[in-house]
Amino acid sequence: MLIALHKPYGVLSQFTPEPGSKWRTLADFKLPAGVYPLGRLDADSEGLLLLSDEPGLNTRLLDPRHAHRREYWAQVEGVPRPASLTRLEQGGIAIDDYRTLPCRVRLLDPAPTLPPRDPPIRVRKSVPDCWLALELTEGKNRQVRRMTAAIGHPTLRLIRVRIGEYHLGQLPPGTWHELTAAERAQIFVQI
Repeated sequence: MLIALHKPYGVLSQFTPEPGSKWRTLADFKLPAGVYPLGRLDADSEGLLLLSDEPGLNTRLLDPRHAHRREYWAQVEGVPRPASLTRLEQGGIAIDDYRTLPCRVRLLDPAPTLPPRDPPIRVRKSVPDCWLALELTEGKNRQVRRMTAAIGHPTLRLIRVRIGEYHLGQLPPGTWHELTAAERAQIFVQI
């Protein structure tokens, strides 16, 4: 079984709560017994989270050798210059002792129409913001947030919208569905 969940803001990518945590867990979404998350999204990130009861899918999906593309939409503070976007694309952004691989980056103009986040992001009247689409084949801890911060544009909101060729689409936040054979094929498409 392979399930797509639109994980809302404020939810941990696990079933067991952290002691003293304010965040909800996957247990709140009435998912089938025996499924586990394939990868994770931080509590303050939203979007497509896959869950499965099939051993081996985690490695098949997340191992960088398989180069599964993941697309994130990041609302960032300010509007990056083309040179900053090129820096992200070329890779080599330092994250602790790791350097990011090359990725694809583009400005989303017009900005995407999305359900509002609860709570809303902070808005600064004197600082514009914009949306970037970043397509990665790796997934280090808080990588997109660290990459945009490294070019001087902190992430305000982050949504994973695609894994492989499977798009989150119109799946409402907090809902899930079991993927069909055709949808599964979109996840595991060869690059």
